[in-house]
Amino acid sequence: MKQIPHRSWLLALDHVQLAIPAGGEDRSREFWVGLLGLTEVAKPPTLATRGGAWFEAPGVVVHVGVEADFVPAAKAHPAFRARHLDALAAHLANAGFPVRWDDEIPGTRRFHTVDPFGNRLEIISS
Repeated sequence: MKQIPHRSWLLALDHVQLAIPAGGEDRSREFWVGLLGLTEVAKPPTLATRGGAWFEAPGVVVHVGVEADFVPAAKAHPAFRARHLDALAAHLANAGFPVRWDDEIPGTRRFHTVDPFGNRLEIISS
């Protein structure tokens, strides 16, 4: 492999896409907008026909896309930095979402939860 004269071609992560089952858009909106406070943004018309939805907040962009043979991602996952970690964990738990604290990374406060379809999400203290 040819060496690259700089450290990386990649500059930043633009967005994360999570799979959802057909018809899951409303439940996604309840979770990402209603529970976590992101804003839904319009998809380009050519992509809107495929279903799914796009959500964002400052520094966070999540796309959910319909997958015909949907299977939740139990291991692969995005990790989000969040403020007020304990309050967010309580907020998710009160809404019926599991919160599993994890101390396997020294010096990192974090927990795992799932979206309404069982996709794994990691939440890390900012």
